[in-house]
Amino acid sequence: MTTITTANTASEMVRSATSTALRVAARELELYDTGDVAGADEVFAPDLIDHNPAGDAASAIDGMRALIAAVRDGFTDTQHRILFQEELPGGRVVLHWRMTATQTGDAFGFAASGNPVDINGSDIMRVVDLVVLDRDYFTIPEDDIRLIRPVFTIVGGKVTFPAEIR
Repeated sequence: MTTITTANTASEMVRSATSTALRVAARELELYDTGDVAGADEVFAPDLIDHNPAGDAASAIDGMRALIAAVRDGFTDTQHRILFQEELPGGRVVLHWRMTATQTGDAFGFAASGNPVDINGSDIMRVVDLVVLDRDYFTIPEDDIRLIRPVFTIVGGKVTFPAEIR
């Protein structure tokens, strides 16, 4: 279990996570802090199932991209802190987090107020059957796709490659 400290920012937890599943879960929160919409493709599978989807999104991953953009456009100084995290069997991760920011833009139907916000939330996610590649096949020349190599893979919630990070 994670000790609650003021140092548990999502970015710090990405760097210090003790497992791949915890690292991926912290990285998801980090996307909101950085406003990295393109990072959704790194964290979420194309066939993501979102049990609380955005109403007008074409897919669950499009809904996640829209949510990251909404937080980026509506808030500044966004910072998630992980208050509690637990990895469960089968690649499941439970997170309790706190987001602090300043509402400097329109967000979720509310006009910009300039007020600080402090939101707590919980996520339960499943991190399984994942491959992290050494380059983005969407942005490299087509002839270079054959040169892509896996950095690591997770199958059934267990790291299967490389052996040294199991």
